[in-house]
Amino acid sequence: MPFQTALTELFALRHPIALAPMGGVAGGELTAAVSNAGGLGLIGAGGGDRAWLGPQLAIATTQAQAPWGVGFLSWAVELDTLRWVLDEYRPSAVALSFGDPSPFVAAVREAGAKVLVQVTDLDEAKRARDVGADVIIAQGAEAGGHGGGRSTLTIVPAVVDLVSPTPVLAAGGIADGRGLAAALTLGAAGALIGTRFEATHEALLAPEEAKAIVAATGDETARNRVYDIARRSPWPARYTARMLRNHFLDSWQDREDELRTDTAAQQGYLDAVDQDDPAALAVWAGEAVDLISSIDYAADVLARITTEADAAFGRADTQRVRGD
Repeated sequence: MPFQTALTELFALRHPIALAPMGGVAGGELTAAVSNAGGLGLIGAGGGDRAWLGPQLAIATTQAQAPWGVGFLSWAVELDTLRWVLDEYRPSAVALSFGDPSPFVAAVREAGAKVLVQVTDLDEAKRARDVGADVIIAQGAEAGGHGGGRSTLTIVPAVVDLVSPTPVLAAGGIADGRGLAAALTLGAAGALIGTRFEATHEALLAPEEAKAIVAATGDETARNRVYDIARRSPWPARYTARMLRNHFLDSWQDREDELRTDTAAQQGYLDAVDQDDPAALAVWAGEAVDLISSIDYAADVLARITTEADAAFGRADTQRVRGD
């Protein structure tokens, strides 16, 4: 049974699922595949590196036969870059995450695109509501990559109540139909899914990284600042990042202040990255890796999640009748 929500109505989707705009992973091919399969694909544009972004936008423009969008880091992108994307490629949606979205909203609106704003706490949710976001994404700490400290189970309904009637998407720890069903039950209009789409043939992910995600469990992920410090990244300190544990992370976990002043250790890490040392490989992944057992095509992932969600609601109805 198809799900009809505020998200599917806003973009004429078949499934209430959006692709998380994962930087360096969600490129044009994956974005087009998700959109063509009935979800909302979002390119992970990060801070807007035009040399990387241009070819990915061209792929999405050529291959996508349905609405698609682009996701930017609010703290890193420049307005001129956003205007370039809007003018040249005409995405249907722009997602803004991790920072103040207000400098960019007017440009998105002028271009006729929808504004999606991701939030990690209630203060950010209020700001997103006040700037007039068309959709607000409530991200829980179970998510892979950068995020905040709230649990998906608690932040989603809190944001739903706070920003109603603005549609809310649930993000963080959702990788199958049970997660989507839970998100809809919490009042969300759908789910923003990242890690599950890393393990797809269309993702811009090295084969060893995809295999590591399939093999991992949620217990093997950790939220930390180690890699941002080691790679001398300007990411705002309030947003930690969840990734798969490895030797480098285990060596510096809970020693982040020490690493911050150890320039030799930082350079050693950067050298290891240049040499493709597996011990230095940062695999961004959420706690839902337990639920990922194969590398699939994005269209198959979308269809399976929707079927599983329908089955989950069916089981719940059966249990409710039995309890009457």
